[in-house]
Amino acid sequence: MENQNNLTLNDQAVDALRVSGRWCLFLSIVGFIGLGLLLIGAMVMYATMSAIPDMAMAEAGAGMPPSMGAGIFGAMRGVLSAMYIVLAVVYFFPIYYLYKYAKGMKDALESSNSDILSEALVYLKSHHKFLGIMTIVIISLYVLLFVGAMIFAVSMAGAASGM
Repeated sequence: MENQNNLTLNDQAVDALRVSGRWCLFLSIVGFIGLGLLLIGAMVMYATMSAIPDMAMAEAGAGMPPSMGAGIFGAMRGVLSAMYIVLAVVYFFPIYYLYKYAKGMKDALESSNSDILSEALVYLKSHHKFLGIMTIVIISLYVLLFVGAMIFAVSMAGAASGM
C-alpha cells in the first residue's frame, strides 16, 4: 500500500527557505575563502619557517652555513603545515554540504521542484550530521585530555612528595 503525503509550503515557509539558502550560500563562500587562506597559510609557513633559524645563526656569526630545514622552526614547518592541510580537508566537507544545500534550495524554489528540494535537504542533513559527529569527537578529545592531565598531575604530585 502506497502512502502519499503531499506537503505544501505556504509563503512564509518558502520565504524562510529562500532566506536560509541565501545565508547558507554566503557562509559557504566565506568558508571556501577561509579554506583558501588556510592552505595559503600552510604553504607560506612551510616556505618561511625553515629559513628563520638559519638566518638567525648566520647573523649571529655562529660559523654555520645556513642549511634548509635546520633548527626547531625547520622541524616544525612540516608538522604545522600538515596540520593546517588536515584542518582544511576536515573543514571542506561541511562547507561543501552547506554550499550544495544553498544552491539546491535556490534551484528548488525557482523551479518549484520537490526532487531538487529533497536533494538540498539531504545536503543540509549531511552538514548537520558532520558537525554533530565532529562535536562528539572534539568533546571526546577534551575528556581524554582532561583525564590525561589529571593522571599526569597526580603522578607528578606523587613524585614530588616522594622526594
